[in-house]
Amino acid sequence: MVVYIFGNPDLPEDSLPLRILPRLKEEFPGIDFQVKDPNEEWDDAPQNLVIIDTVQGISEPKVFTSLDVFSAAPRLSLHDFDALANLRLLQKLGKLKKVTVLALPPTLQEADASFAILAMFGDLM
Repeated sequence: MVVYIFGNPDLPEDSLPLRILPRLKEEFPGIDFQVKDPNEEWDDAPQNLVIIDTVQGISEPKVFTSLDVFSAAPRLSLHDFDALANLRLLQKLGKLKKVTVLALPPTLQEADASFAILAMFGDLM
């Protein structure tokens, strides 16, 4: 299984998935965790994609199985092309059949985030 990890190490409110990544790799050595930049091309994305990301507007960890629940970020330039736009494009092109987002609120403590993701993985496998 391939799991994409999104986050920005320079922004504390967006770095939680990156901070818990070492623990996840330790707990799930058979999973291929890949840190991805939302502005990169993901030609190698699996058709059934699992993503761990920080999500604004939630108060507890949550699993989303549809992109329709997310609102698009305002775009002022091509530089602002975001992960959601990239995922929607891949779906429209038929390259992505299923997306599961393991969402973490930005204020969650690392230990709680790790525990939540471990529980979510238990449900996915």
